[in-house]
Amino acid sequence: MDAAPTLDHDAVRRIAVFRALMLGDLLCATPALRALRHSFPRAEITLIGLPWTAALAERWSCVDHFEAFPGHPGLPEAIPDLAAWPGFLERMQSRTFDLLVQLHGSGDVVNTLLSLLGARRMASFVEPGRHGGEPGLSCAWPERGSEIERLLTLTDRLGAARCGDELEFPVSPHDHERLRAAAPELARFDNLAVVHAGAQLPSRRWPIERFAEVADALARLGLVIVLTGSEAEQLVVRELQLAMRETPINLCGRTGLFELGALIERARLVVCNDTGLSHIAAALRVPSLVISSGADVERWAPRDAQRHRVLWHDVACRPCAFRTCPYDHGCARGVQAADAVTQATDLLTAFR
Repeated sequence: MDAAPTLDHDAVRRIAVFRALMLGDLLCATPALRALRHSFPRAEITLIGLPWTAALAERWSCVDHFEAFPGHPGLPEAIPDLAAWPGFLERMQSRTFDLLVQLHGSGDVVNTLLSLLGARRMASFVEPGRHGGEPGLSCAWPERGSEIERLLTLTDRLGAARCGDELEFPVSPHDHERLRAAAPELARFDNLAVVHAGAQLPSRRWPIERFAEVADALARLGLVIVLTGSEAEQLVVRELQLAMRETPINLCGRTGLFELGALIERARLVVCNDTGLSHIAAALRVPSLVISSGADVERWAPRDAQRHRVLWHDVACRPCAFRTCPYDHGCARGVQAADAVTQATDLLTAFR
């Protein structure tokens, strides 16, 4: 892996990028995708990701095509569709990519998997201390640093010049129109605070009663509280609504991904767990307060630490690998609502 890069940029016309992960993970890859687009301007770039990614990939100028990855038993992000694998492999092999860029992670599972796709060359991360990967086009998976910086390590290896570290989440006027249609009650207000109590993993959720305390405090400051979440999170959001003393607007399950982006773009503040919503707020530069329970803060915290504040409590078992905490959820309980209110109030003052 120490050999000098041997890539002729002018000869690379078809690039595939593999990142089959969830929303926040995907948004963190946009600086690396942007670097590839800038350094390979004549190449077609195909993003291979989970099926839900298609709508987002269509909006990114750094991506030309999208291919849905059917999942794999060794990867936990989606239930694999094994029946789709023969067709997927056939399509990928027929494309004969000049370069396949593995931006998925350490490569322990996916490198062997991606070797089946028939690309002429593959740039990949490799587990530290292990052999593998194509010399000159691969590098050891960084064990420290932000996710954005880790991914840029590989595009650096390819000689792709960096084009900033900002995230991208395109929101259109049509998204705002659809938001107005989905939630006409918002039309009267321009002082919105989005409160998002859900997270994919229960171990990453701050206690509901503490979200309620923060939401009530923001409402008393004159903000209109908007509760958000997916349809699967309706019970969580309903519990939050019942725990509040003030009356929020409950939009849980009423917005799609891009209407949610339009809502955040309108908000003065976002309060959420360390989940995909926090990365949308970072991409749209909307001030946010993120409660990080269990996650690796150094890896996932937004880069702009003034506009996006992260509260977290250190415990020995962090970062967490459990879906549900088997201990006493000390990482979440250690973050006090009073501290969150203080930080939220400071953000409202700093970013009027």
